[in-house]
Amino acid sequence: MLDKQVLVEVRDLKKHFKVGRKQILKAVDGVSFDINLGETLGLVGESGCGKTTCGRTIMGLYDATEGEVYFKGEKIHDVSAKEKFNLTKKMQIIFQDPYASLNPRMTVGDIICEGIDIHQMYKGEARTKRLHELLDLVGLNQEHASRFPHEFSGGQRQRIGIARALAIEPEFIVCDEPISALDVSIQAQVVNLLIQLQEKLGLTYLFIAHDLSMVKHISDRVGVMYMGHMVEMTASENLYEKPLHPYTQALLSAIPEPDPDYSQSKERIQLEGEIPSPINPKPGCRFVSRCRHAKTACHEVTPVIKEVEPNHFVACHLFDC
Repeated sequence: MLDKQVLVEVRDLKKHFKVGRKQILKAVDGVSFDINLGETLGLVGESGCGKTTCGRTIMGLYDATEGEVYFKGEKIHDVSAKEKFNLTKKMQIIFQDPYASLNPRMTVGDIICEGIDIHQMYKGEARTKRLHELLDLVGLNQEHASRFPHEFSGGQRQRIGIARALAIEPEFIVCDEPISALDVSIQAQVVNLLIQLQEKLGLTYLFIAHDLSMVKHISDRVGVMYMGHMVEMTASENLYEKPLHPYTQALLSAIPEPDPDYSQSKERIQLEGEIPSPINPKPGCRFVSRCRHAKTACHEVTPVIKEVEPNHFVACHLFDC
């Protein structure tokens, strides 16, 4: 069996923000993982856990406070402007809000071709041909190119955002909650489109989302973040069948079930206690104030994520030897 080729490497990544003279908000605080070529890595967690900040820091939209990110072995941060410019051709992002992420004064054609024009990839008839290919690829019509964003629905706008991300032929795309602002009826269409594009173009995704059912549908592996830390990571099916971290167990227990009989018999884990502040956090586990299994070590020592079962990584003192 061939080893999987690693496309993106994240090593002890930290992104801190100053929110006062002495206050530091630790949005991402020492996260490490790999993303393999051609796979989809899902990233889930509560609002404010740092998953979007993590994705944007990986992309280079935020400068990392500490740590390293590598794309095909090349560093993304602390590189020259020319190197960063070349990297943007290989890495793109689909933003969460399809209403705010599109310039209302630009036509759809100019929005999609903005990256093409910056990198001078196509001109004249070749540019028009490429634009029409991209519109067809995401399920839009060629005549849509001359219209403006306000003339489209939310789902159509997100398709425009996807076409823009694909325009310069990237290999890796950060999908930053691309379905959270859409109607439920449209979400599945957009996710299925992303899956089709991945199969057709050989793309690699970091898929950030709240909807745990959608994450299970699209992801090969899933990482769970809590208060800037990665608390669990494993294969998608394994995570949903056998979650090990107490936070992951609570998170998955909250997924709505369509079967009312099963829903009533399902145990719902209610988290109690206060949510800690990410500003100047205390030593120990970030989840300790809400965990029903907390012990002395949890208050004193920050757990390190480690492999507790084959390809199943957990950061929890319950699994200390």
